Amino acid sequence: QVRLVESGGGSVQPGGSLRLSCAASGGIFTLTTMGWYRQAPGKERELVASITRGEYTKYADSVKGRFTISGDNVKNTVYVEMNGLKPEDTAVYYCYCNTESPSFRYWGQGTQVTVSS
Repeated sequence: QVRLVESGGGSVQPGGSLRLSCAASGGIFTLTTMGWYRQAPGKERELVASITRGEYTKYADSVKGRFTISGDNVKNTVYVEMNGLKPEDTAVYYCYCNTESPSFRYWGQGTQVTVSS
């Protein structure tokens, strides 16, 4: 069983920055991908950014150039640096990881990000 612990959410003004962290623990596992989804009220959950163990990154078009994802394979931790935040970035952000052998996806509990003046 893998446990994901997120931190770093909060409230900022438009144009501000936040850094989210997510650490995986709890067993013997190999992570293949870690990343973040977000879900705003009344909307479907959407992928924000992901990073593979080989450091291949993927971003939603809406955050390209503003968000940067990075990972630490030793600490099994993923970070997302969010700059130039906009009100439309307001959502609950969920960390996830994919494991191999067995293949499974785990989710964090979610952290609120609010961008408002």
